[in-house]
Amino acid sequence: MTSRAASRPVGTVTRGTTNPNRLRRMDRWIAAVHGAELRRAGDAVAVDLGYGAAPWTAVELLQRLRTVAPRARVVGVEIDPARVAAARPYEREGLAFRHGGFEIPLPERPLLIRAANVLRQYEEAKVAEVWARLCARLAPACANSRGGLLVEGTCDEIGRRHVWVALDPEGPRTVTFATRLGSLDRPSDLAERLPKALIHRNVPGEPVHAFLRDFDRAWAAAAPYASYGVRQRWIRAVRDLTADWPVTDGVTRWRQGEVTVRWGALAPRG
Repeated sequence: MTSRAASRPVGTVTRGTTNPNRLRRMDRWIAAVHGAELRRAGDAVAVDLGYGAAPWTAVELLQRLRTVAPRARVVGVEIDPARVAAARPYEREGLAFRHGGFEIPLPERPLLIRAANVLRQYEEAKVAEVWARLCARLAPACANSRGGLLVEGTCDEIGRRHVWVALDPEGPRTVTFATRLGSLDRPSDLAERLPKALIHRNVPGEPVHAFLRDFDRAWAAAAPYASYGVRQRWIRAVRDLTADWPVTDGVTRWRQGEVTVRWGALAPRG
């Protein structure tokens, strides 16, 4: 019987575009909301899936996770064997690289899978299948753990604008919008970075379109707060959004240029 590690990788090779510090917003959010789970697990395994042509994002993920979980380990998984070979010189204690794809070729179930800018080139119809496959590989929930977390999303080339979906072993939980506030004209500018499951749904009649419309309206209404700085304007706009949308985080995250909403409120219709 062919082993999981020896089987043919599932997926297709991505463009591999990457830049240092590109995923900092996602990493900091993961450390904030999932750090306690990683810490309780001791030597928890996190996967950087599809890290690209250079290993920077995996190296940085390890650094950021270890600020909250000192024994966490990171495995970079890439479907292109040449990229794996190029990353191997960067291996060190707590950091390894493996050839593979959506099957996640590890003997253990990871407590975190991060997949950034991986599904961008896939058909929307494939997203649910990929999510289900990856969620099945997450560490299951148990008495002292909520289980693993899959974070899948898209960002721009230098990480100023980022939107991601967080999923647990049971499926999608939340959607997070994160931005460098100084780069933003209006919240709907983030629409171009919606993950594959949502980007084609930003049309009238779909929940994500209504959310971004309401966010722009709240942003416009909060214009007087701009005299106190763009951060205060963002916080005011998000606070107004909470009247009609199930925002799950608070001012601590809003100050970072983030807002997180329950998946069910933004999920595509039909």
